[in-house]
Amino acid sequence: MVTPLTTGEIFMGHSDDTTRILLSQEAAQHLATSINRRRFLALGGGAAALAALSACGSSAPAKTAPKEFDKNLSLLSWADYHDPALLKAWGNISLTIISSNEEAIQELTKGGASSDYDIVVLTGLYIPQAAKAGMLLELDKSRLPNISNIDPLNINQPWDVGNKYSVCKDWGTTGWIYDKQAISTEINTWADFIKVAQTEASGKTYVMDAPNWLSGIYFWANGIDWTTEKTEDLDAYAAFMKDFAPHVHGFNSYGSADVVDGTVALAQVWNGMARLALQGVADAGGDPSRYAWGIGAPVTDIWMDNWCILKGAKNIDAAYDFINFILDPVNSVNDLKYHGFNTGIKGVKELAQDIPLKEMVFFTDAELATMKSGAVNSSFDRLGQIYNDAKSVQ
Repeated sequence: MVTPLTTGEIFMGHSDDTTRILLSQEAAQHLATSINRRRFLALGGGAAALAALSACGSSAPAKTAPKEFDKNLSLLSWADYHDPALLKAWGNISLTIISSNEEAIQELTKGGASSDYDIVVLTGLYIPQAAKAGMLLELDKSRLPNISNIDPLNINQPWDVGNKYSVCKDWGTTGWIYDKQAISTEINTWADFIKVAQTEASGKTYVMDAPNWLSGIYFWANGIDWTTEKTEDLDAYAAFMKDFAPHVHGFNSYGSADVVDGTVALAQVWNGMARLALQGVADAGGDPSRYAWGIGAPVTDIWMDNWCILKGAKNIDAAYDFINFILDPVNSVNDLKYHGFNTGIKGVKELAQDIPLKEMVFFTDAELATMKSGAVNSSFDRLGQIYNDAKSVQ
């Protein structure tokens, strides 16, 4: 089982914006600082915010037709993952932030809390679990005409055949970011990541706050299928973590910003979050070349996050309207420009040609060949136990 949530409830400083963060107090505070920096650039100062959006090449959000319902939503999702200008253009959205799918599932099962939210963003592999538990509404796709804008490659996935419960939000992969002024060793593989974390970056490394992504570091470095259920593989991983965990500064799925602000020197990160951090450095007049990003090698993951409407949603009409709004190509690309993940819309690469650091969003065939999907299987309880044991040494 995964450790119960330690909730740091931090609310952003805008009167029209409610964001709750379900993280440890320390991680929540770091994250709140990062989010506020980003939202200042995206929302602060009226005309200045519009100028910033224009400078980034963003078009005005495409509006959906007026509906006879209040545009209010409660969204359970990840941090720095939604363009605030788009959320505001659609309506009034209350956002609760999680750092892992396990946290999302736990939050939704806590005292019938699924009725507290309208939409949850889940990684695809967790959708069968949530659907089996009766959390998710079976979608009426006639109410989502813009689903036709999604590239066929990103629909009808094995974990939700026919998109019965979910619609692609975006997809990405995992790697690292590090400060080259603090670390002299070049990191090209997961084995390099491990070595540097135990030497130059000992006590200055963040790893993801999620059992499966944490396990990937070891399995990917050692040529082991990261969906393994073999006892000997899990035992070897547990032994590794006993040696590795004392070198870790903390468990933080949003560690990119902490690398560029000097809190840590190395972090395991998702590609879009690394891009956000590097773009933030550039926007602030700094030198992003000081930091290095790498796609995990020789193997890493590929994941897809998805919009799901909760069966207990109080605002079902609004939920359908919002998802359809986001699936409009103009809105989808503007969202991509903010968070840096491929939104899976037809022709999105051509639509987003003007974005900076596009090589961190759109991957080559050779890079895609190294990315392997994960699985939710019988190993997950053991991975959760190893994760808890690793966190206990902090």
